[in-house]
Amino acid sequence: MHSKENRLSFSYIAVNSITFYRLVASALLLYLIIERQYALFKWLLAVSFLTDTFDGFLARKFKVVSVLGAKMDSMADDLTVLVGIIGLYFLKPEFLVQNAIYFFILLGLFLTLVALALIRYRRLTSFHTLSAKVAAVLQGSLLILVFFLPQPPMLLFYAAFAITAFDLTEEIILVLVLTKWEVDIKGIYWAIKDKKYRSK
Repeated sequence: MHSKENRLSFSYIAVNSITFYRLVASALLLYLIIERQYALFKWLLAVSFLTDTFDGFLARKFKVVSVLGAKMDSMADDLTVLVGIIGLYFLKPEFLVQNAIYFFILLGLFLTLVALALIRYRRLTSFHTLSAKVAAVLQGSLLILVFFLPQPPMLLFYAAFAITAFDLTEEIILVLVLTKWEVDIKGIYWAIKDKKYRSK
């Protein structure tokens, strides 16, 4: 019994340590941009996105999902993407300017989600929907490849935009549907179908 508890405790610490690393790495990535250490920035950004996949896999495998871990993971995700976009401003400004409308649409949806969540729950969301997970993979892949390839992968960009817009819209609807803050909701379909959410 104690052995099982020790394994769960170790897994919990390991998963949250990886997530904490991504939080710290976001600050380091910003520092690298300021210092114009762009080569190191690109590689560290890639590592951050890869560890995002790794800690999510470990959390599901060892079933050590927690409210604290979910909050940290959501914050680490947002900060990593934000720093990646800041990197675009300095390394690929023409790409950012040419596609500004898409970024402004996503920013508008994101700010709407944040505002509604703070009004309704007094905290940011940590739904971790299926669409959010797909969007995270596409965002990470895009922000890695755009810095390493001579030309931005536009098909991947449009796919990332579409899925991210869908995810943000879905999360906005979830905030309006769910009166209580929840963690790990697969999506609108599951929230409506599941009686424990409908009753709230």
